[in-house]
Amino acid sequence: MHRLWPLPLRVLGPCLALVLLLGGLSETEVRAGADSQVGDPVAVVEHLRLQVPQGSREHWMVAERGSWKPWLKQQPGFLGRDLFWDPATEEGVLLIRWSSREAWKSISTAEVETVQERFETLAREQTGQPQGNPFPLVFEGELLPQ
Repeated sequence: MHRLWPLPLRVLGPCLALVLLLGGLSETEVRAGADSQVGDPVAVVEHLRLQVPQGSREHWMVAERGSWKPWLKQQPGFLGRDLFWDPATEEGVLLIRWSSREAWKSISTAEVETVQERFETLAREQTGQPQGNPFPLVFEGELLPQ
C-alpha cells in the first residue's frame, strides 16, 4: 500500500499562506474571519513569530483581539493579517500585509510600545502570569512579493 506522508505543518502552513498571500488572493479568500481590506496591492509583509505554548493559544488570541487587531485596522497602509500557530515549535506566526514599507515604518516606536503594553497586560490577565510578556517575540522580519 502506497502511503503519502504529509509535510510538517510548520513548513506547509506558512508556505501555503505565503503562496496565497503573495500570489494575489485576498485574505478573505484564504481564510474566513481574517482581518483584511480586499483588493489592495501588497508591497511588504511583516513576518513575526511569538512563543505561544499549546495551552495558551486562546489566551494569545484574546490578547491579540483586544490590542493589535483594533489598532492595526486604524493604521494607514494596513491591508490585513493572518495568524497561524505552529504545533511543532509552539509558535504563533503573524503575517501582516502593508501597502508600502514607508507606511509600515512611519509608525512611531512610542505608539507601537503603547499597543505592546496593552497586549502584554491582556496576555498576563489571560495566563495569570504576574509579570513580563507571556508571548515573547522569537523572530521579526519582512517578506517582499515577487
